[in-house]
Amino acid sequence: MLVRQILKSKADDGVVTIAPSASVSDAAELLSTRKIGSLVVSSDGKSADGILSERDIVREVGKRGPGCLSETVGDMMTENPFTASLDDKADEILSRMTEGRFRHMPVVEAGEMVGLITLGDVVKARLTELAMEKDALEGMIMGH
Repeated sequence: MLVRQILKSKADDGVVTIAPSASVSDAAELLSTRKIGSLVVSSDGKSADGILSERDIVREVGKRGPGCLSETVGDMMTENPFTASLDDKADEILSRMTEGRFRHMPVVEAGEMVGLITLGDVVKARLTELAMEKDALEGMIMGH
């Protein structure tokens, strides 16, 4: 299964972005309000300059205390995040996410963000694919 197929199966309203100049506190509020796990940091709403996850925020608050919530997103984000293209295979993306220990990946085509896939999206797509293969094999065995 390809990333483009995963994005088509998602019922969401696009990529939620935040400016690098926004406060980490504003980012936390947006994550909470939208009930999502990460924000793509973008200065223009089209590029993936960085990514900031709820885990990043919690880790820094645990290390440095709540004062870091007044810092900017640009100071705390992971710069130059791994990205996927529409023609990447789900298995490759799953491997990259597992090896890199991250759960969110912007999808970029021709230099612009076209979506965001999560580890959950990829696992769901892979499980669907495996179920279809199982059904096909059972059908062949039973002579259907």
